[in-house]
Amino acid sequence: MYDSVYSLLELVKESVSPWHTAAAAAGRLAKDGFRRLDMREPWRIEQGGCYYVEAFGSTVFAFAVGEGDFAAPGSLRITAAHTDFPGLRVKPSAGMVKDGYGVLNVEPYGGLILHSWQDRPLSVAGKVAVRGGSPFSPDVRMVDFARPVMTIPELAIHMNRKVNEGTAISRQKEMLPLMAVPGKDGDKSFFLECLAAEAGCRMEDILSYELNLYAYEAGCQLGMAGEMVSAPRLDNITSVEACLQGMKAAALELSGGRLFQGIRLSALFDNEEIGSRTKQGAGSAVLLQVLERIYTALGCSREQLWQAVSGGFMLSVDVAHGLQPNYPEKYDATSRPVLNGGVVIKQAASQSYAGDAEAVAVVSAICRQEGIACQSFVNHSDEPGGSTLGSIASALVPMRTMDIGVPLLSMHSARETMGSWDQAALNRLLQSFIVNF
Repeated sequence: MYDSVYSLLELVKESVSPWHTAAAAAGRLAKDGFRRLDMREPWRIEQGGCYYVEAFGSTVFAFAVGEGDFAAPGSLRITAAHTDFPGLRVKPSAGMVKDGYGVLNVEPYGGLILHSWQDRPLSVAGKVAVRGGSPFSPDVRMVDFARPVMTIPELAIHMNRKVNEGTAISRQKEMLPLMAVPGKDGDKSFFLECLAAEAGCRMEDILSYELNLYAYEAGCQLGMAGEMVSAPRLDNITSVEACLQGMKAAALELSGGRLFQGIRLSALFDNEEIGSRTKQGAGSAVLLQVLERIYTALGCSREQLWQAVSGGFMLSVDVAHGLQPNYPEKYDATSRPVLNGGVVIKQAASQSYAGDAEAVAVVSAICRQEGIACQSFVNHSDEPGGSTLGSIASALVPMRTMDIGVPLLSMHSARETMGSWDQAALNRLLQSFIVNF
């Protein structure tokens, strides 16, 4: 259990932006023996091989090739998660000087809990595009300030006596982070100067950037027996971690000469928090494109690809709502998952979570056979709840799909809470799904 928590917190620490999440995942895959492919080059794939490919810098696909009939029912198994998280993105020309204070112009990304980002140390990470050899080849550099550089100060209670009664927060006015105190004559270029230093370039050579703020504090265990984990970005780094553990299990099987039947693939998509409908999101053609290239490289026909898809199974892995003890009325009467209660099977009649009776039966049977604790979640009928990428991806690549994840408190807060035992349960489920049966 403690190894699972340690590995998760290490990945959380590295995953300070979607691009850093993808880079961290690629690094782990390479260490586990996966060979890198390029979307812009021909693919050569062999049975018994393990491969990964990055799409647009923030989405990663990893796959392992077994043996047998690649079109047979059950030969294709997919796990999917997302690399992004709710937060604040830095707007273009972001530096502003207001009454001697240097603040940044930012905008929300996804459905974040705004007040949770106030009064805490924040840093900045992402990518910077610098002038390159040609207009079509900018020099893209990853940056991580890796230190607390700003905060979003709350107004003192003396000037807002109703703050504890609940007050609306203006995203444009009240969520601007304070980064510097340059004085009334300060220059608004303070942010670009700092960014250029981090990117190792001249300020005038910066063409554009994609940057997000992130909560700087490290994750930790808490509770009387360390039975809980408190950390930023548990949504959805918990699932990325489990997907990587599943693919590591596949690599170990193949390296030991134990060739499973068919193909195992893990898709780590960007942009789930804003609807997935981007070129690198689950709502794009990129998953189908990757599958088609795999099957073509293996000498399979398009007919065989569609046979495999129709008989395949996907686990869409994202966090679930754990029972919050201070708000029990917000939860369903009978499906109330708790921390350390095991993996959550997520269902919704609206299909905001993917799944059907057969999909639930498959996951339940795996958990029962492997001795993995599991529980169920459905929304309170008066609370619409959220959604994730499973229904979107399976509508484009039509295969049986089930949404699962670990239970979480304070979902979409700058800092979230989970059970320490649940990560190990999720890891085991994905490992079993990938290499057993």
